[in-house]
Amino acid sequence: MFSLISKPFLSSPLRTLVLQRLSRTLTHVSDENESDVSLGTTNSTFTHHSAIVHPAAIIGQGVSIGPFCTIGPSAKIGDACKLYPGSHIFGDTELGESCIVMTGAIVGEDLPGRTVIGCNNIIGHHSVVGVKCQDMKYKPGDECYLDVGDNNEIREYTSIHRSSKSSDRTVIGHSNLIMGSCHVAHDCKVGNNNIFANSTLLGGHVVVENYTHTAGAVVVHQFCHVGSFSFLGGGSVVSQDVPKYMMVTGDRAELRGLNFEGLRRCGFSAEEIKSMRGAYRKIFMPKNVTSGGIEDRLTEVVQNEELVKFPSVCSMVQSIRESFQENRRGICKFRHWSGS
Repeated sequence: MFSLISKPFLSSPLRTLVLQRLSRTLTHVSDENESDVSLGTTNSTFTHHSAIVHPAAIIGQGVSIGPFCTIGPSAKIGDACKLYPGSHIFGDTELGESCIVMTGAIVGEDLPGRTVIGCNNIIGHHSVVGVKCQDMKYKPGDECYLDVGDNNEIREYTSIHRSSKSSDRTVIGHSNLIMGSCHVAHDCKVGNNNIFANSTLLGGHVVVENYTHTAGAVVVHQFCHVGSFSFLGGGSVVSQDVPKYMMVTGDRAELRGLNFEGLRRCGFSAEEIKSMRGAYRKIFMPKNVTSGGIEDRLTEVVQNEELVKFPSVCSMVQSIRESFQENRRGICKFRHWSGS
């Protein structure tokens, strides 16, 4: 056995050929590694040979374009962006610096109008961002727009549509987390630092302010307003406005008190939360249910010097009042509220 092992398996000419090929392979790998290092230091752009990049597209420095990507003629890709395999940029679309577009994602569409994505955004796997709206009133040929701010994370299978007309636009602010399978319809206005859990669905023209949090499978009716620092419980169907600082749940969603945990996490003081709770009780849980309508209760809160010394109380009252203005939908009902 030892004599067999000690004998060479390859003839001398064949062994020489194998060693030559191995040497060339190692040299090639070494060259590639040096090339990768140089790409990192010189901010050169890498484009995989299978990607389709239109010559008219504007590509920044340090961009990485993976296999089977598509970039249209009107696209503008900012510095240090990464396009993972099979992602696509269509239409008049601008990606800010350091954006990541994951596999299967589609950004923009060949339509009149524009899609603008800010810096440091992540577009998740198979998301569709900046495409035509699903509004029957949309007229082919009309310009439609989507503006997305900075530092947003848009997770897998999310859809965000452009506006339904040239005089409006869909807007996403900064630092939002939009989890998987969410939908933001045409002409929505989403502020900053919001968290939408999986399968949150916003109808057309919905306004979401700042620091709101939705649990999973929430549906928000078109034209509703969701106030800052509010919480929407899982499975809620929201058909009317949610005032600032409040928590709703159910189908149809009803007010269930203040969003205490969210307020604490956002730095509201215990004294401020106590005053907001007192105002909430006066408005929605009066001791005398025949003491007047909603406007009378709001006026009572505003006239209370102890309560209105906190700006948040005044902001809550203003949020409720605005929901009763013309072309608004009113507020979600309190489950024991018998007032008008």
